[in-house]
Amino acid sequence: MLDSRTTDVNSLSGEQKALTDEEIMAQSLIFIFAGYETTSLSLSYLFYSLAIHPDVQLKLQKEIDSYLPDKATPTYDTLMQMEYLDMVIEETLRMYPPGGRIERVAKHNFDINGVTIPKGTVTMIPAYVMHMNPEIWTEPEEFRPERFSKENRASQEPYTFLPFGDGPRNCIGMRFALLSMKLAITVLLQNFNFRPCKDTLIPMEFSTQGFLQPKKPIVLHVISRTSEE
Repeated sequence: MLDSRTTDVNSLSGEQKALTDEEIMAQSLIFIFAGYETTSLSLSYLFYSLAIHPDVQLKLQKEIDSYLPDKATPTYDTLMQMEYLDMVIEETLRMYPPGGRIERVAKHNFDINGVTIPKGTVTMIPAYVMHMNPEIWTEPEEFRPERFSKENRASQEPYTFLPFGDGPRNCIGMRFALLSMKLAITVLLQNFNFRPCKDTLIPMEFSTQGFLQPKKPIVLHVISRTSEE
């Protein structure tokens, strides 16, 4: 956005094409607020999943340690290179999508399989139901990051994984949320192990209000890695 603004200011055509300062500020705030709630909730589910699947947690820590030895500071390039980190995040978002459903308004009358959707109708896409459909995902209730390996993603049906929606109206805070998650996960797993405790709710139970939220707060035991080495 800032590059667009700078280019427009330096343009000799006199035609304003870029965003104004006010529009840049408004868009930036949307990125932050749209990404904040989803990041917080998704991180809670991710560390819950790692706590009850210590083998996955250990494998992810080994990847992080291999890319960032001696607790090196994460960089953008490094975060983008860690494939297993992506797989763990995507499997978490499959099982616990930030929005359990996606709503869209039909812009035109549309016929699909003999059903007419009139213009202006609000249509609902049940993302959570799709993510837990055994016809799409083998044993969908199981936490398996390998579902999102490069090989498996290549054979994945389009529009069956919709944690942030898809198309031109997908979540505006998606990239900010994912980058924030990667940074938080990396730094925390460099320093801590996550374990279930007597107050950890297993299996997970959901609230029926708002985002896909746990019925009770997620409580975990957080242990310094140095104390377990």
